[in-house]
Amino acid sequence: MIPELKKNTEQKMQKSVEALKTDLAKVRTGRAHTGLLDHVMVEYYGSMVPVNQVANITLIDARTIGVQCWEKPMMAKVEKAIRDSDLGLNPANMGELLRVPMPALTEERRRDLTKVVRHEGETAKVAIRNLRRDANQQLKDAVKDKTISEDDERRAEDEIQKLTDKYVAEIDKLLAQKEQELMQI
Repeated sequence: MIPELKKNTEQKMQKSVEALKTDLAKVRTGRAHTGLLDHVMVEYYGSMVPVNQVANITLIDARTIGVQCWEKPMMAKVEKAIRDSDLGLNPANMGELLRVPMPALTEERRRDLTKVVRHEGETAKVAIRNLRRDANQQLKDAVKDKTISEDDERRAEDEIQKLTDKYVAEIDKLLAQKEQELMQI
């Protein structure tokens, strides 16, 4: 039971780190990238969906993203969703096409992006800690049910703590790399 619990917890922690890597890849440094708008949600007939499910997203040039909605009435909603996102983008409506220019990264914008990166990292750390808590709770329940001894529980808790420390350190390393990348001119 304990090895299976450890394995499941480690897999979930690894998935949390992978999710963080995906989120950090969306934080771009001045260059346009279609994946940048993947997490921007827009209301579509009463439900929230990603922009890429209601529009074609293309690169016009290295610093401009083009968004072409499939339905004309969606243009205003998509424009508002992009403007309200935490990306700091200001789309321009060109009739059939939304042009989303990437702002030049000023010192202030770089600092804002590092705040976004730190927030993403903190969210990932909270997810890791929640996984640790859940695993420890399962161990306590197993002791209560008398399926494992208290000594086994303590050993397993120590191993889960080591896993937690390992993945938190990995998250810190990823954040440091991304912050360094953002602060380069």
